[in-house]
Amino acid sequence: MPHALMTTPFGLIGLRWSADALTGVDLDPLLSRRDDATATPGSCLDLAGRERSEDSMAQEASGEDMRATIMRQLTDYFGRRGVGFDLPLALAGTLFQHRVWALLRAIPAGETRTYGEIARALGTAARAVGQACRANPCPIVVPCHRVVAARGLGGFAGDTSGRRLAIKRWLLHHEGVAECAS
Repeated sequence: MPHALMTTPFGLIGLRWSADALTGVDLDPLLSRRDDATATPGSCLDLAGRERSEDSMAQEASGEDMRATIMRQLTDYFGRRGVGFDLPLALAGTLFQHRVWALLRAIPAGETRTYGEIARALGTAARAVGQACRANPCPIVVPCHRVVAARGLGGFAGDTSGRRLAIKRWLLHHEGVAECAS
């Protein structure tokens, strides 16, 4: 599957896509994929050790349009407040996770919802919503950063105090959300 690194205001992110959809955003690509550590930011990286057939090269060429669309929309998002995403997504997850992620995509930039509010809308527990947020394969685009705890910021992508939480703060600030207590 094609993938690339992209430079953002808070560091590198990893992107994965198919010919017709974004499939993943990795907030820690160099920790997750040691084999990508020497990649040029924003470049398309082939899977190591894989022979390229004409079919795979054709798929890569058709994926270039998707890559360009993803990069353009992310660049627009990071460059201007209030810019949203209109990307086709292919998200691997359970039916419940897809229901949570659909609600996340409906939260406008500049607004937040609590885990409890999302849970009440789905008739489930806040912890289950948090687990679905943690499993989100496309953070930023599926805006799990807009989900906060009842009394503060909460976590982000499984992190409650480190780099990922700093990314959540940056994203919310970028979108114009007043500071959430942590």
